[in-house]
Amino acid sequence: MRIRIIHTGLAAVVLAVLFAVTPAMAHHSFNMFDMSNQTTITGTIKDFQWTNPHTWTWVDVPNDKGAVDTWGIEGMSPNFLGRRGWTKHTLNPGDKVTITIYPLKDGQKGGTFLHATLPDGREMVMFDVRPPK
Repeated sequence: MRIRIIHTGLAAVVLAVLFAVTPAMAHHSFNMFDMSNQTTITGTIKDFQWTNPHTWTWVDVPNDKGAVDTWGIEGMSPNFLGRRGWTKHTLNPGDKVTITIYPLKDGQKGGTFLHATLPDGREMVMFDVRPPK
């Protein structure tokens, strides 16, 4: 009887750990992005959210119909970016920028940040991944 209780308790602990780890693994997945393709967009910063666990950049990008599409771009954490020279004022509403991303696999207007060229010509890197030449 005592052994059965220990095994049951151990099984419960193992299951609890597995359930706790699974969301963390999914949260850090890049599976939703097409990592084999890079897309470069040019537009105007609508909003830059310097938030944990990930920064978000919203960019208004003119489309071929004369309208504007708003792209949502996920970035790394403020801590990660701060170590690479970024601040909460690196991207400001109204800034015209060119941003390279790994796009979303489902074709929606968004992706994950690689690097950006700012209005003054500086290039800010989130991930230094360059397209093949």
